Amino acid sequence: MVRPPFDNFTKPDAAPTVISSSRRLLSRLRGTMAGDGEPQERLDSIVSIIAADLVAEVCSVYVLRAGDILELFAATGLSPKAIHLTRLAIGEGLIGAIASQAKPMALQDAQNNPAFVYRPETGEKIFHSLVGVPILRGGRVTGVLAVQNRTRRHYTDEEVETLETIAMVIAELIAGENLIGIDEHKEGGGHALLPVTLDGVRLSGGIAVGKAIQHEQRAQVLTLVAEDTEEEKNRLNLAVGEMHKSIDEMLEAKEMVLAGEHREVLKTYRLFAEDAGWLARIKEAINTGLTAEAGVEKVRNDTQARFGKQTNPYFRERLHDFNDLANRFLQHLLGKNGVINKEDLPEKFILFARNMGPAELLDYDRFQLSGLVLEGG
Repeated sequence: MVRPPFDNFTKPDAAPTVISSSRRLLSRLRGTMAGDGEPQERLDSIVSIIAADLVAEVCSVYVLRAGDILELFAATGLSPKAIHLTRLAIGEGLIGAIASQAKPMALQDAQNNPAFVYRPETGEKIFHSLVGVPILRGGRVTGVLAVQNRTRRHYTDEEVETLETIAMVIAELIAGENLIGIDEHKEGGGHALLPVTLDGVRLSGGIAVGKAIQHEQRAQVLTLVAEDTEEEKNRLNLAVGEMHKSIDEMLEAKEMVLAGEHREVLKTYRLFAEDAGWLARIKEAINTGLTAEAGVEKVRNDTQARFGKQTNPYFRERLHDFNDLANRFLQHLLGKNGVINKEDLPEKFILFARNMGPAELLDYDRFQLSGLVLEGG
């Protein structure tokens, strides 16, 4: 049986302590997230709530800005004048290291770590221990969440997992509330209106004509915090069954019966969809207080952060399959079947995408599809 490489990251069910801790903290944050205050005010409230709940003297949020700079956006326990003043490059200091590696870091004696960088304006010299986690969205680092203590505190795995869950909620606040101006992320210069020629690798020769269509299947997760954990597990199980059924229908389609190579790819994809490892990780995320779709997104973010820099073609292909599977799973959870209605598309079109898995491509009518352009290959 073909098993996904991501199964190596399967963890046992979360302990009751982390489950109750995460749920309690998420329930406290729910009201703040849904409040009417300005985004900065809500972020300020969030760090105060986290610090109080985790019994930490400091809680801080660094947000990634243009130029790969991490800016201190909110903090409790540090000098207020450091907010929006302290900045670290990716890879600089402990915060920068967490961002560059996209991995949590827990240190009892942070100041004596070789990567530690002291910023006088923060007043953090009196704090010894630190635990920080990357804030991930779409598999990419968008910031860092950290807490600090005066004592040389040993942070447990459960506390790290709680922070990872909270970081996902903060990621949505950062992305959706215009904390950073959208213009900051636009490429500048005087060439914006000039024609651009992109060189690529041709996989199939010939000339194709059709309207350009952008493939964007990433479903938007709007509800992150669960009200009823058992109901979320039921939704998850129902979506799993629906997803398996849709893949089986693709395998049984007339054009797939004789398509040997394509059929074998889908069979492998079906085995991937049945893997118990990643489903267990989603259920673990639900146990911490997330909705089913937020659990899928969290596991996707964690996996993509860990494997996103892989250069091995096999691992990169499996990562594409995983993202395809996560997209399809989210569509079923959100009440969509993932099938593209051919009546909504031009008679002939050329599809543009970052990457596409085999099942995603089969969602399009092959008689309408004139060409395919992929950024990732």
